[in-house]
Amino acid sequence: MTARNKDSLRSKLSRLLDQVEKPARYTGGELFSDLSSNTADELLDVALVYPDIYDIGGSNQALVILYDICLRTAGVHVERAYLPWIDMIALMRHNDLPLCTLENTRPLASFDLIGITLPHELAATNILELIDLAGIALSGSERGEDDPLIIGGGPTAFNPEPFADVFDALCIGDGEELFAEVLGVLLQLKQAGRSRAEKLEALAALEGVSICAFRPDAPCELPPQRVRKRVLSDFAHYPAVTRPIVPFIETAQDRLCVEILRGCARGCRFCAAGMLYRPVRERSAQAVVRAVTDGLAATGLNEASLISLSSTDHSQIAPIIRRLNRRYDTTDIKISLPSQRLDAFGSTMAQVACGTQRKGSLTFAPEAGSQRLRNVINKNIDTDDIIQAITTACAAGWRHYKLYFMVGLPTETDTDIIQIVELANLVYDTAVSAVPPGERGQIRVALSCAVFVPKAHTPFQWCGQLGLAEVQRRLRLLRHSGLHKSIKLQWQDPEISQIEAVISRGDRTIGPLIRRAWELGARFDAWSEQFSMTAWRTAAADLGLSLDELAGREYALDATLPWDFVDSGLDKGFLAEEYQRSLTGQVTNDCTRGACVSCGVCAQLDTNVSLAASRSDTSISTGGSSTQIGLDLKPVDCVERATCV
Repeated sequence: MTARNKDSLRSKLSRLLDQVEKPARYTGGELFSDLSSNTADELLDVALVYPDIYDIGGSNQALVILYDICLRTAGVHVERAYLPWIDMIALMRHNDLPLCTLENTRPLASFDLIGITLPHELAATNILELIDLAGIALSGSERGEDDPLIIGGGPTAFNPEPFADVFDALCIGDGEELFAEVLGVLLQLKQAGRSRAEKLEALAALEGVSICAFRPDAPCELPPQRVRKRVLSDFAHYPAVTRPIVPFIETAQDRLCVEILRGCARGCRFCAAGMLYRPVRERSAQAVVRAVTDGLAATGLNEASLISLSSTDHSQIAPIIRRLNRRYDTTDIKISLPSQRLDAFGSTMAQVACGTQRKGSLTFAPEAGSQRLRNVINKNIDTDDIIQAITTACAAGWRHYKLYFMVGLPTETDTDIIQIVELANLVYDTAVSAVPPGERGQIRVALSCAVFVPKAHTPFQWCGQLGLAEVQRRLRLLRHSGLHKSIKLQWQDPEISQIEAVISRGDRTIGPLIRRAWELGARFDAWSEQFSMTAWRTAAADLGLSLDELAGREYALDATLPWDFVDSGLDKGFLAEEYQRSLTGQVTNDCTRGACVSCGVCAQLDTNVSLAASRSDTSISTGGSSTQIGLDLKPVDCVERATCV
């Protein structure tokens, strides 16, 4: 692409900015973005793309890490793109303008490689939208030698089949080492003048890469060779990104994010992330503190977030927080723990962990109202734990609480639904009783209900989702079971959850369904105000499919599953045993605090749990006893549970 054409594109796009919401989404030029241009034909041109708007993707940690890898790889030039919002999409289509990168306003179609993150199933139609907006063929089989290779990765890639026609290749597992290898292979083959087919053949030799074109069309027929998940075993010594791009506008994570550990061994049976990101690996306290201090100094941000699936599980969380609090005690810098599962929630922990944040809301995720159902899903907490945590939080100054539950979990009954209301009422009454009489009016409790979505590679992967009518009946039961009038109730749209379920355990028949729904106008499906169930129902009818049947299909334990060719490291027998244990309410321990549970990950992937210290006691001393609990505690101002997670 010539400089003249690039300037012309930039000029045309610039003229649209006064007609759209938040023009800064499209301007680029942020701190630490690479504004250099590729003037050497032998360089590998890479465009990293997030399939949602800049506000959501601008702080996405996968892109932060991959962008940093590209910057550190000789011979690679990298730029970014995000899906524009609907106002900008309409203007670009009206003016026949392609999707371009932020750094240099280059059309995506001019790059050698387009890397797209798959953050969740509901991004499926967005991926089609951005590829089409870029002027690239939607099907990999229709792309020619001059088209970029389109490679995906992320948690949703663990079931590649619904996306097989769209992507040329998918990367499975941790991306740090794998993506660097992909870049190296493609750079070498570009310089050697190799063909598109030869590049795909070379990528197929890399562990963790699934080449979609090489897979047979039969939905459940397995290829000769499985694709094994990649694991970054030496996570402890892999450098955290301390110079991330600093967005011009507020984004979903408008703060410095430092990943302090990867993986979770709690074993919640509904949780795909907890299963897929095993084993647990921690960065040391020294490495975390250094990353935070270096990152805050470089970016000028006033908040750092210690992120992971369960940050307070970190074996050195106490010294990490103490050291950071001491360092920033006299500043306006805040240290937050946006994903917490606290096993020791005493008053000191409440103050130390959350003392640098404003007293907004705390989020507890019991997930189920009854102890029976919490045992089914392996959520190892009881009502006494929850009440003790509320009492302690009230004593520490917290007044606003949010409770997360799920409707439609396996074996759930009407009694379990009613017990959600009873537990929420008990939390409210406990909070009111735990504060001085003059502060009781400050107590706020919100109850949020999601709809259970079965996920691949979990113990519930054989289960179907409840039909829409039954989910709606249970939500009505929830609403009319005596919830205290002061408790605010919100629930997830069951129709959106159904589409998530259709895709999450889909085979290759789902690809045409996604495409037809997109053709009928489906996009931004994770956004309730943009979601169109009409488009999905019409698409299903056009193809002779039933959304209810697709979401609700159940598999026999010995069935070949569409995603079985992906080796997540989890032994399928372990998952089946966990499912059977769930039916009898048997709980399974956390292997980082006890014996190995034989999930298979360490043995099959030649890796190990890597802790910075023993997790036998990660509590912060209060000078007395501490209460042992197992709660997901999240400050709401730091994180919200996304519809699609």
